[in-house]
Amino acid sequence: MNFMGYRRPDKTVGIRNHVLVLPTVNCANQVARGIAANVKGTTWVEHQHGCSQLGADAEQTTRAFIGHGIHPNVYGIVVVGLGCEVIRAQDVAAAIKKQCPYKPVHTIIIQDEGGSLKSIQAGAAAAQNMVIEASMLKREPIDAAELILGTECGGSDACSGLSGNPALGVASDILIDAGGTSILAETAELIGADHIIAERAINEAVKEKCYATIKGFEESAKQMGVDMRGSNPTPGNIEGGLSSIEEKSLGCVYKGGSRPLQAVIDWAEKVTTKGLVFMNTPGNDIEQLTGMVAGGCHICVFTTGRGTPTGSPIAPTIKVATNSAMFQRMSDNMDLNAGTVITGDETVQEVGKRIVAEMLEVASGKVTKAEVLGHNDFAIMRIGPTM
Repeated sequence: MNFMGYRRPDKTVGIRNHVLVLPTVNCANQVARGIAANVKGTTWVEHQHGCSQLGADAEQTTRAFIGHGIHPNVYGIVVVGLGCEVIRAQDVAAAIKKQCPYKPVHTIIIQDEGGSLKSIQAGAAAAQNMVIEASMLKREPIDAAELILGTECGGSDACSGLSGNPALGVASDILIDAGGTSILAETAELIGADHIIAERAINEAVKEKCYATIKGFEESAKQMGVDMRGSNPTPGNIEGGLSSIEEKSLGCVYKGGSRPLQAVIDWAEKVTTKGLVFMNTPGNDIEQLTGMVAGGCHICVFTTGRGTPTGSPIAPTIKVATNSAMFQRMSDNMDLNAGTVITGDETVQEVGKRIVAEMLEVASGKVTKAEVLGHNDFAIMRIGPTM
């Protein structure tokens, strides 16, 4: 299997050629948005973080920023900071440049530039040059073995575990068999199904880490003295026919297909292993998507029964409806319909193969509906207090 992608100087592969405008602190959001608004061909993110963070929490946020900057779907990056924050734009830019010395990286410090308007002007000039340079690159044939797939389900319903998720598992297996990589995430939604995924671990160390990761997530809710059923399954999940987190998990785990579990990694940690990888993320759609993309996910396939418009600023997100009624109702957002499994018009295997065909087309440049609508959702998973 092949697709048409961009071969980077360090031999990594991109399926998009974005110029990213990235604020490292929420105080810089408006300037980042202003730069992107003035330069067609850029993408940008907004978030609430970057200052008043400590220790491992600040390190994890920094890792997410750097992960987006070094991502092979990004041609160049404008990093925007205020100048007095904890996570400094200069440091993030330097880390990106160190790992990807070939990549254009420009830093804007609002306090040094003399305010918002001057910062927008300077950032727009840098971004404009990057967009022109990026437009000169040509796609070339790339083996599907180089793809990293992120699997996700959100707004799940009673059909998710019968149609979309098993079909995505088939697609995951096909990609892995071709030499590629697939990420299974959403730790909260593996509670009760942990034995299914852990028993597929390649060795005892991976198995133990899988069990410990899932147990740790469950314990964190208990330590708060709350019932996690207040947020997972969500009220929408329950209205869609799911009664418990275990029932939801037994449907969610199908996204991971049937291949051996090679590794367990932290949120936004770089994926370095071929095959099936479990990333420790929340069930929250956008935090999960941000973590997988920061880890190197090229493309995401997102199954949904209730419907969701979510998309990444730099990685195309394919939406798969798990029932035909929602596919018709939310046609603005849905790319594929797996509800045909429920109606008996297709098998799970047939839909899985259709997902793979769509992945290769999107990897070659076909835009998803989330991209057309400009969804650039970005959210940081926090593990510490704001001071």
